[in-house]
Amino acid sequence: MARSRPIWRGSRISSSAARSGSLSSAPEALLTALQFGDGQFPGGGFAFSWGLESLVADGRLARAGFPAFVGGQLQHRWAGFDRILAAHAHAAASDLPRLHALDDLADALMTVDSARVGSRRAGRALLGTHVRLGTPGAAAFRGGVAAGQAHGHLPIVQGVVLAGVGLDRAAALAVSAYTMAQALCTAAIRLGLIGHLDAQRTLADLRPGMARLAAQDSPGLDAISTFVPVSDIAMLRHADQAQRLFSN
Repeated sequence: MARSRPIWRGSRISSSAARSGSLSSAPEALLTALQFGDGQFPGGGFAFSWGLESLVADGRLARAGFPAFVGGQLQHRWAGFDRILAAHAHAAASDLPRLHALDDLADALMTVDSARVGSRRAGRALLGTHVRLGTPGAAAFRGGVAAGQAHGHLPIVQGVVLAGVGLDRAAALAVSAYTMAQALCTAAIRLGLIGHLDAQRTLADLRPGMARLAAQDSPGLDAISTFVPVSDIAMLRHADQAQRLFSN
């Protein structure tokens, strides 16, 4: 009798999803989002605090203020900047010239050098993982990065690879928002600012807002904006810290 194939052993990403650009069922989409939004996913985000380390070192952020800090980053950085770029990259995932133009725009609009370098490094780390996983679109975009035609900024890479694994725009943006909030929570735990339960409460409190933003129609590129001066200044000062756990 022929040996049956275990149902959990499929193709790398799901070949049908890769061809159609969408997943076949709500449970599959949920499991995909859980996989690629997991803090243990090797995307390189653990190396960055996005200014949080300097704020903690300077005594400018206490435990009680952490949820508001993360909420401010989501509202004034992710929603007006990363969300829009990731959405446009998701829509253009198979259009390399368009992706390169979006990546150039992201690079031009990041005026804080440490944020710009961090976005490139985080994006390239995430892209490299997806190339090794065989995610559709990842290798082609990394080819552009290797050829100097693209920078590999994080929101652009997120749009490309999350489209490649079959998530629709809303699910991809939800993963993008969640990974940002989770990365800040993880950094805060490593810095001793909060505990694990604090992190879970913060994520739970912010979840409805993240879901609402992810479900909204994406505005045009002219609507891009970001205003997080506290974390921008903290990233600028990060190089002056005597001891550092994070790259920014």
